[in-house]
Amino acid sequence: MAAKYFLVPALFLMMVSSLSAQQEDKTPIQFSGMVLDGTTDELFPVPYTNILVKDKYRGTYSDFNGFFSIVVERGDIIVFSAIGYQTVEYQIPENLEDDRYSLVQLMTQDVINLPETVVFPWPSREHFKLEFLAMDVTPELQMRAQRNLAEENLARLRSEVRLDGNENGDYYLRRQTNNYYFIGQQPPMNIFNPVAWKKFFDAWKNGDFKNKDK
Repeated sequence: MAAKYFLVPALFLMMVSSLSAQQEDKTPIQFSGMVLDGTTDELFPVPYTNILVKDKYRGTYSDFNGFFSIVVERGDIIVFSAIGYQTVEYQIPENLEDDRYSLVQLMTQDVINLPETVVFPWPSREHFKLEFLAMDVTPELQMRAQRNLAEENLARLRSEVRLDGNENGDYYLRRQTNNYYFIGQQPPMNIFNPVAWKKFFDAWKNGDFKNKDK
């Protein structure tokens, strides 16, 4: 009977110790380290390496010097991947007693050099030259080219087609440069600018100043 009363507390203590052990296994660990290129004897950092905790959809990446730091748990599998390197997996030991763990992970280069490829619309340059010289330009194609290059069509395209990003950027920089050039002083008047006078006379001849409401 005494053994029975002794067995119940013993089982209770074993359950408590087991639960506490499970809780200790889930204690987070600060996992830090360096990611280095181990292809040659000269080790150098691998910046911006992707460091992912497998099957948990969270991770981080190394900085410019190859250093990283992330919170993990015992038994987690860490995946290291970077462009031009072989993917490496590392498992955090399950019997860690400390809440900090450090690692120097070496990466091996995995670069595949593809042969150079030159794409031509014809089999060779000589063949393209022969085809270009033998091309028969019909009068219809000539008339179409003349219509496309007519001044009124070009002017319409200049007024309707919007500027792209590069053109808008160039225009903005030119305006800023002009403002900075005359900063702190009065900008010159265009009355002494011959280009402005030419534009004025051309606009006068074209009738741009006429009242279009009449």
